[in-house]
Amino acid sequence: CDDSWEIVEGLRGGFGNVLEPQKQEGFMLKRRKWPMKGWHKRYFFLDKGILKYGKCCADIEKGKLHGCIDVGLSVMAIKKKAKCIDLDAEENIYHLKIKSQELFDEWVSKLRHHRLYRQNEIAMYPNEKSFYYPHYPSPNSPTLAKSAPMRKVYFSTTQPFPLSCNSQAKVTAWLQSSDDMDKCSKDLSVCDAYLLELHHLLQCMEILHRTYSAPSIQALQVPGCMSSGSIRLHASNPNLSTAALGNDKADTESLDSAFDVAKLQEDFCRIATNLHATMKTALSSLTSERERLKQCLDHETCPPTSPQVVGLKNSLSTKQESVDESHPLVHQVSNESRASIAESLSEFFDAQEVLLSASSSENEASEDDSYISDVSDNISMDNFSNGTERERPNSGPVEEGTALCQRRSRLPSPSPNNSTISLWNILRNNIGKDLSKVAMPVQLNEPLNTLQRLCEELEYSELLDRAANTRDPFERMVYVATFVVSGYASSYYRTGGKPFNPVLGETYECDRPDKGFRFVAEQVSHHPPISACHAESKDFVFWQDVRCKNKFWGKSMEIVPVGTTHVTLPEFGDHYEWNKVTSCIHNILSGQRWIEHYGEISIRNSSSDVCQCKVTFVKAKYWNSSVNEVEGTVTDQKGKVVHRLFGKWHEAVFCGDPPSATCIWRANAMPVDHEQYYGFTKFAVELNELDPSLKLLLPPTDTRLRVDQRLLEEGNPEAAEEQKQRIEQLQRERRRILEENNLTHQPNFFRKSKDDTWVSKNTYWELRRTLASPTQILLCCGDCRSTTFHPAQPPL
Repeated sequence: CDDSWEIVEGLRGGFGNVLEPQKQEGFMLKRRKWPMKGWHKRYFFLDKGILKYGKCCADIEKGKLHGCIDVGLSVMAIKKKAKCIDLDAEENIYHLKIKSQELFDEWVSKLRHHRLYRQNEIAMYPNEKSFYYPHYPSPNSPTLAKSAPMRKVYFSTTQPFPLSCNSQAKVTAWLQSSDDMDKCSKDLSVCDAYLLELHHLLQCMEILHRTYSAPSIQALQVPGCMSSGSIRLHASNPNLSTAALGNDKADTESLDSAFDVAKLQEDFCRIATNLHATMKTALSSLTSERERLKQCLDHETCPPTSPQVVGLKNSLSTKQESVDESHPLVHQVSNESRASIAESLSEFFDAQEVLLSASSSENEASEDDSYISDVSDNISMDNFSNGTERERPNSGPVEEGTALCQRRSRLPSPSPNNSTISLWNILRNNIGKDLSKVAMPVQLNEPLNTLQRLCEELEYSELLDRAANTRDPFERMVYVATFVVSGYASSYYRTGGKPFNPVLGETYECDRPDKGFRFVAEQVSHHPPISACHAESKDFVFWQDVRCKNKFWGKSMEIVPVGTTHVTLPEFGDHYEWNKVTSCIHNILSGQRWIEHYGEISIRNSSSDVCQCKVTFVKAKYWNSSVNEVEGTVTDQKGKVVHRLFGKWHEAVFCGDPPSATCIWRANAMPVDHEQYYGFTKFAVELNELDPSLKLLLPPTDTRLRVDQRLLEEGNPEAAEEQKQRIEQLQRERRRILEENNLTHQPNFFRKSKDDTWVSKNTYWELRRTLASPTQILLCCGDCRSTTFHPAQPPL
């Protein structure tokens, strides 16, 4: 069908003689990824499987590129009717559109040819350097070879400083006498080249593996002569296959492949050994220099007269232990993410992270590098308010006599192994489609529900309490904006699973006297899926209805939320409204998954035009290794900036200008072994806890009574899958009955307002409080007939 997405086939079988394709160039429309609005015209140049683009032809000729895409390593999909081309390059999704049908057909034809040529080139010449890094020499090049002897004599010139001179003289002598840092810089350049070489070898091994083992979309049946265990699907190009090869040819090429892989593995080990040795030398050199500098400051005979020396000494003393710590080189799984802001916001990210965003080009609207790394250590915490801030209340609008119970700190069972699930088999027919209608195996879920995910946004509700106790409207906006950012923090470690989809009429309550709020949510619509929620405390009221459109693009999944979030502060009559940004999970099918949020959030107070706020979630830039950054401004009626916000959505938010900015919020520390327990925060661990006394008071529609979700939490995915299918089937039957009787489901606790949004009826807690019998609840169905639900039943 021309109206659906079609995946473009890639290289089939072994190597071949693919003729070098002709160059293709011209203008196409490219959808903006930042800030997710509209299309712009860009000039594209396609040569030997590499697609470059800029504003015009002259920019391409001058090398002023906005982006560079390896078409051979991308998943390509086309929609003929809309004349759209999508390239999922793993770290970015490129949406292209052509107005002319003739030009569309021409570009698709050329892209197919160039894609095959590039894939064949990679498979035939695995030792050729990747196009991504033309400016970096090989570790074996003459340029770097000259610096190798220097690495052997790093400590030969290391001598203690004479202790008779003053501090400034010692520092001057250190700067003049030491050449170790120059050598260390050269050493790090060698390490950089080694890392690039290792990355290239990994790419080559990956290509070889795909070429011989990954079945094509159309050839998923395995011939009887071939072992099914030897065929595997892969993310980067699921179309490379040996399924179409004859037995003899397959056997011969398998031997060649084994030889090539062995050679690549040998090269990989050799370079990795060299890299390790070089990095050890660099570390020793840095440690030596640090000790020498510390020595010249510690053994001074007179008080220092230079403020720079004083600051340097203080920095050395406060950082003495932190510099010795080891930071694992992994992407978005570091346990050091809660370190001090100077370390966490200015640290160098590892090579893998840089490579992931190497060809990103979607930040064209912003040419400036971030200034976040300028933040110093002497940032004060939680002193932003003007003194009106009070201690956080221990109770909000909760029933009197509610006891504070000890909450659990760990789930009953760790997350199961889902490596045997073939995501590609599930998703390959759903490129560009909304995944909310696609049934997924329960092994891909986490034991939380979408309704509970909405409650997670209130983990840092104390920010709204602070806002409600702040007189200055601009400072109130700062707290509200920070609260908005904090709602994304829990997603940092949560790329491994998706929440359960609520069934129609499912509810969830969360009564938190310790945090001063109570929360209720309900699934008010099934198609489209819409979840509504309402929370209240003595200081604020929070509500929203949200629908998420989930789309899979070949390597990445986009989550686009639709809806508006509201918060009112009754003390001041403020009514804040804001939208949500787009989220994207990268490396869905293979590699280290990581999540990215990007776009712009506009926060306005509909009750007053005194101030407004815009917060930008900055998309990762290929020329800057910084990720997860947010930047915002609070402006007055005339557009003048009153406060500036910056930070990282998973770590902290600051107000002011570096280095004297004030910390407004910092994320809580993660629980021990959180990686083994779905990446849940402490607050998330508590959301599905079911206390026996609470079970008697919950309506049977509450999420905590879902059998499938409870079984997954307890580590029984097989039984959970069986119950999930049963519940989904019951929902389909219920929907069929409603349609046959021309009935529409009416939510129990939410209603549609005049502006077509869902708001609370404010009946839930009253019903709960006046409950006559704790063993059953009387609810009104859509046909207005009373029906008794028993808590022992599933929420259907």
